[in-house]
Amino acid sequence: MTDSLTYFSTKLAHETDPSDVYATQKAGEHVVVIDVRSTDAWNQGHVVGAIHMPYRDIAHRAPLELDATVPVVVYCWSPGCNAGAKGAVEFAKLGFTVREMIGGYEYWLREGLPCTGVDGDLPRVFDPRVMFVRPGV
Repeated sequence: MTDSLTYFSTKLAHETDPSDVYATQKAGEHVVVIDVRSTDAWNQGHVVGAIHMPYRDIAHRAPLELDATVPVVVYCWSPGCNAGAKGAVEFAKLGFTVREMIGGYEYWLREGLPCTGVDGDLPRVFDPRVMFVRPGV
């Protein structure tokens, strides 16, 4: 393999993006989405179907609450946050298959994907700066 092929193949084995995670959810594929952010951030809004497990809690909670044979996707706030990577490290230490959702919750929101918060579902807003938006949508 070339260096580029090795690099990008390895990268894709460890990362995913919001649209692929959503497609996986819609297809009914078995994956656990984990929000590793603070409780305040979780309450403000999070990915529909996600589980809240701050990265500092993963080592003691994950073995008790999750099936280690089911792949995990972790996310934090944005590309400017490394809590997702910290969470991925904790899951990897426990032997889970884990990927980080690049772009985090920020890009999930910007793509208009389903979110909910402590007060219920949040409006879906599509950001034309990060995706094509059809007129009238």
